[in-house]
Amino acid sequence: MSRPTSRTDAAAPPQERADAQTQPVLQARGLVKRYGRVTALAGADLELYPGEILAVIGDNGAGKSSLIKALSGAIVPDEGEILVDGAPVRLPTPIAAREAGIETVHQSLAVSPSLDIATNLFLGRELRKPGPLGSVLRMLDRPRMRAEAARHLADLGIMTIQNPNQAVETLSGGQRQAVAVARAAAFGNKVVIMDEPTAALGVRESRAVLDLILRVRDNGLPVILISHNMPHVFEIADRVHVQRLGRRIVTLDPSGCSMSDAVAVMTGALDPGELPEGALAPGARR
Repeated sequence: MSRPTSRTDAAAPPQERADAQTQPVLQARGLVKRYGRVTALAGADLELYPGEILAVIGDNGAGKSSLIKALSGAIVPDEGEILVDGAPVRLPTPIAAREAGIETVHQSLAVSPSLDIATNLFLGRELRKPGPLGSVLRMLDRPRMRAEAARHLADLGIMTIQNPNQAVETLSGGQRQAVAVARAAAFGNKVVIMDEPTAALGVRESRAVLDLILRVRDNGLPVILISHNMPHVFEIADRVHVQRLGRRIVTLDPSGCSMSDAVAVMTGALDPGELPEGALAPGARR
């Protein structure tokens, strides 16, 4: 398996990819979400283009979680719209988001430790045996699920997991994260959203997960990455969406600005208008 391409050695720089793809795969326009007197989203916007990793960063209370919940169908915005391939969609439930091709890997992973890898991969989407055995008796086609699970793991270059029959509770933290990512990549045909995928992982396992995210991108699925880890963000992200006070402040080009600049903008210590021109991603507004 060839090494996944990082942001610095990708075939085309983010500027060229964004210019070539004028229509976002996923877009949010003016999302507003209120909880009583608290406004979690105050006109939030977001664009995710084909073939990119978009990092979403922000301080606590910036509205990152609410934005991702809206995109993944966990909450319904009070105002605004969400578009997939330029067409407005309603995402009242996570199931609706999945049907629209949006898969989310939550920080909690949502895997069942007592079940094996193959069963976790197809959890809620189990394959049935052909004919009456599956349609009437609802019997699972476990051999096919194991074979499909092994194929999905191999497609992403996950070589540390050899047995799809292995119980998830016997896996390391990084391997469990790999199972959750493989499930998202297997069923997401538009977007994969990853919420703090390297949180609580060691250096070696974090490296493996970052390589896995790059492989997902290289296999054709754009990724939204929510992370507090700035070195990770600047290593693999093509663009950085900065969220503050419930809305997007600016979108940065990580090759044209520093981590300290991004943190300063994120916390309000630096106005986006003070950034050099090269710090802004293509099409970003000051």
